[in-house]
Amino acid sequence: MKISRVEAPRCSVGEGPVWDVAEQALYFVDILGKVVMRHDPATESTHSWPVPGIIGSMALREGGGAIVALEDGVYTLDFDTGDCAPLARPGTVDPRVQFNDGKVDRRGRFIVGTTDRGMKEYIGEVLSLDESGRLTTIDSGICISNGPCWSPDDKTFYFSDSIPKTIYAYDYDVDSGLVANRRVFASTVDLGGIPDGATVDADGCMWMAICEGAKVVCFRPDGGIERIVETPVPLPASVMFGGPDLDRLYVTSIDPAFLGRPSPAGSGDLFVIDGLGVRGVAEPRYRG
Repeated sequence: MKISRVEAPRCSVGEGPVWDVAEQALYFVDILGKVVMRHDPATESTHSWPVPGIIGSMALREGGGAIVALEDGVYTLDFDTGDCAPLARPGTVDPRVQFNDGKVDRRGRFIVGTTDRGMKEYIGEVLSLDESGRLTTIDSGICISNGPCWSPDDKTFYFSDSIPKTIYAYDYDVDSGLVANRRVFASTVDLGGIPDGATVDADGCMWMAICEGAKVVCFRPDGGIERIVETPVPLPASVMFGGPDLDRLYVTSIDPAFLGRPSPAGSGDLFVIDGLGVRGVAEPRYRG
C-alpha cells in the first residue's frame, strides 16, 4: 500500500470527491473556497469553477454540467459558461441550516443532507432531489449530515451525523427513493474523530474518512471494522474510488488553519491510496 500526494490545488475544506468513469477524472469541492475542481490524472492538470456561495457537495448531470449544493439549495453549474442558477430549494428556507454532503443514487436522484450552522441543534434533514427538480424530505433530526452512500445491491443506505459520531444504516427502496428502519451501523467514538465522507467498494464494505482521527476506516456490512489506514494529515474529509480499474482511493482533506489551529504539512491537500486490493463502484450521474 502507498499513499501519495496528488498535484492539485490545496483546499481550505476539501470535500465531496466524485470520480467520473466516462471522463476518467476526479471532481471535488473546496467548501470555504467556494469552488468546484476537476483533476485529470493523465495530465496532472486541474480546472476550477467558482460558485457564488459555500458549497457542500456536487454531482455530475447526465445532460452535461453539474449540480451543486450551496447554502440554501441545489443549483446547476454550466461548465462551459461558469453560470450557476437555482434548481431546487426547500419550501421554507431555514436560515439556521445549510446544505452539505450529497450523492446520486443508482436511479439518478441526488440525496443531500442539511446541517445546523451552529453545529448544536438537530434541525437538519436528509432530502431527495428527483429528476423533475422536486425536493422530498426522507429523514430529519440531523445535526451535521455526512457520508451518504449505498450498498452495491441498493438495499442499504448509509448516512452519518458527525456530532454524535454515529453512522446510520437504513433500508432503501431504490424504486421510490424512500428510507425506513434507521439503525446505528457504527460509532466513531473509539476512532478518535467524527464520521465524514464515505463510499462503498464492490464487496459491500464502506470506506469512511475519520476527520480529526487521521485515518480512513473500512467497515464490513455488519458494521465491524475490516481495516484502518492511517493518513498523513489529521483531518481527512472524504474518500472516493477512482482510476481506470476503480482501485485507487482518493482522499480529500481539511486545513485546520481556518479554525485558527496550526496547519500540519499536507493539510488541505488531495491524496491517493494505491495497493488496497479492492475496487469501488461507478458513481451515477443526476438525471435531471
